[in-house]
Amino acid sequence: MLVVSDVFAQALNGLAYGVLLFLLSVGLTLIFGMLDVVNLAHGSYYMLGAYAGVATLMVTQSFWLALVIAPLAVGLVGAVVERLCLRPLYRRGPLDQVLLTFGLIYLFEDLVKWIWGGRIRGIPAPALLTASVNVLGVIVPSYRLFVIVFGLLMALVLWLIVVVVGGLGSLKGSLVGSLIIGQAETFGKAWLPGASMLMIYAVMALILLLRPQGLFGRPLR
Repeated sequence: MLVVSDVFAQALNGLAYGVLLFLLSVGLTLIFGMLDVVNLAHGSYYMLGAYAGVATLMVTQSFWLALVIAPLAVGLVGAVVERLCLRPLYRRGPLDQVLLTFGLIYLFEDLVKWIWGGRIRGIPAPALLTASVNVLGVIVPSYRLFVIVFGLLMALVLWLIVVVVGGLGSLKGSLVGSLIIGQAETFGKAWLPGASMLMIYAVMALILLLRPQGLFGRPLR
């Protein structure tokens, strides 16, 4: 029974981590897979969102306002960059997009250091999510359950704004791949701490061997 509880607990941890990976990867998947735009600065937008959340929390003392305002602020930055910088490059091939977005990485990084400094910051969980919940005999932090539910809800919403607008693309592959990687790294850290990173690359290698086109991609010709 103890082994079953441990497996279930690690599976929940892996699910939470996989959902976070999905939220990080899905934007890049949709932008590159559906719009054919190479955006190497994708991760930098998440960094801007994190610091926008920190700034909002400092002013309003509200986690929930930060959760709403930060994505809107980053969305505005993304819209401005797309309109002024990326749109003129759509007809000039991917290399120009790579060079531009690679430069944006350094620009955003220096901007963040200039405004907030280089010290690592964090956002504490709100009082509503500081407790723990008993799930089938396993004590799980409420915040982790919130991440799982929120992430899966976002996956469902994106599955519906994507299918209606123009097709599924590789959204399914991004979700399933993120969940697989999340489980592999979580169980690897718990059971094989010295080989947790090896587990990730082993899973990636296995998928590439069995499905070179990706989990749900079209067969290569």
